[in-house]
Amino acid sequence: MPFRYTLRQLEYFVAVGEAGSIAQASEKLNISSPSISASIAQLEREFGLPLFVRQHAHGLSLTPAGRVMLDQARVVLREADRLADIAGDITGVARGPLSVGCLLTFAQIVLPSVRRSFETAYPEVRITQVELNQAEIFSALRRAEIDLALTYNLDIPADLRFVALAELPPYALVNESHPLAERTEVSVDDLREYPMVLLDLPFSAEYFLSFFARHGARPRVAERTRDMGVMRSLVANGYGYSIANIRPMSDLSPDGKRLRVIPMVGDLRPMRFGLLMAPEAENLVTIRAFVAHLRGMLAAGEVPGIAESARPTSPGG
Repeated sequence: MPFRYTLRQLEYFVAVGEAGSIAQASEKLNISSPSISASIAQLEREFGLPLFVRQHAHGLSLTPAGRVMLDQARVVLREADRLADIAGDITGVARGPLSVGCLLTFAQIVLPSVRRSFETAYPEVRITQVELNQAEIFSALRRAEIDLALTYNLDIPADLRFVALAELPPYALVNESHPLAERTEVSVDDLREYPMVLLDLPFSAEYFLSFFARHGARPRVAERTRDMGVMRSLVANGYGYSIANIRPMSDLSPDGKRLRVIPMVGDLRPMRFGLLMAPEAENLVTIRAFVAHLRGMLAAGEVPGIAESARPTSPGG
């Protein structure tokens, strides 16, 4: 007798397996806990084996059989998503699920607006988003956990394709009382004597520090943080200057203090903003539509945080 289960039940199973909790899976999927519990119970009856061990104080743990089934359920769901991709390719219509990653440093500024604009233009596409650092983006793309990612051209590996969309020159952030606050531009030599708040994320930190290495200098790193908002607040409260490429829409730090944004000058490599994906990804209609839509938003100045000074790249760049 064939098994009887639905893709939705497999989706619930994978969510619980990854979260280790029905409550957390319920929050992630915006589905009631009883519905998820019932689906898991139905799968266990259908397969004739326990998928989870119920631990009262520690949520759910996958059984050995559950771990094997979880891996296969992921494969089934990916293949089901592929059917939607194929349907879109045949009809020439962007449709189905699209998983979009985004670099942590600018996800809060860029991603929600881009997502809303694309979903409005293509209502048959359902986007899920995930915020990651650069190393996590590489891993998620290779494991097919995301379809593409908005990021920078930071140490892009040869097995992934980067579509450059804009060049973003760096700028310095200082607080209102900083000795450089009234400058209209600053150089590495201007900054080197002052303490620095380093945005300490994989590959990003190396990029910022390279400005000084090229001048035979080392910055005075006083504070390190992996969070863009924390960095801005540390700067606003006088712990040092920092460097970034995408500019938030407000010159206020998260705690309400004002910041000064100063363009940097000198022989400094701009950051390239764009989309990262597997080499064959642009063969899919939905991904091609996303690339074209984002390029159009940038050309129209509709992407928050991409400064007017950003230089768009050519379609082939």
